[in-house]
Amino acid sequence: QMQLVESGGGLVQAGDSLRLSCTSSARNFAAYPMGWFRQSPGKEREFVAAMSWSGNTTYYSDSVKGRFTISRDNGKRTVDLQMNSLKPEDTAVYFCAAAPPVYYTGTIYEREYEYWGQGTQVTVSS
Repeated sequence: QMQLVESGGGLVQAGDSLRLSCTSSARNFAAYPMGWFRQSPGKEREFVAAMSWSGNTTYYSDSVKGRFTISRDNGKRTVDLQMNSLKPEDTAVYFCAAAPPVYYTGTIYEREYEYWGQGTQVTVSS
């Protein structure tokens, strides 16, 4: 069983940057591909970014490509999401998730993720 805890959310203005961090309790964290998802009020949860177990492969949704960067530190058991040029439409609860090692190259599909954090709120004012 893995626990994931997100941090770093908050209230910022459009154009600002914010860095989210997610810490895992799993000793074998390095084996897990990781992802970030978000959910806005009244909307389905959506994919934001994902990374392979090694960190060599990354995926981004079209809406954040070029503005957000996912990274991981397997030694610290963390995965971060650097968010630049934030827009009001980025306002959401952001979730960190871990997929089973079988998806070692990374996955963008929510259904393939097994462990989820509790989420952290990001609010971008215009």
